[in-house]
Amino acid sequence: MKQTVIKELSKNDLLERLEEERKQLTRLRLSHTVSPLDNPMKIRQNRKMIARILTELRKRELEMNKKSS
Repeated sequence: MKQTVIKELSKNDLLERLEEERKQLTRLRLSHTVSPLDNPMKIRQNRKMIARILTELRKRELEMNKKSS
């Protein structure tokens, strides 16, 4: 998912997506521990997706604080 798509999602959608991505990251890490993944870069991609979502949520939070001040 690209940053432009993330910007279009609502806050609730972002929170749901964040939860799903975190669960997926946990699954990937566990399966990689048991037996190596075919593509271990999936773990890195997943972490970056989580960071993108958290960045967008924080950006929106700061905008709301700026408007209310």
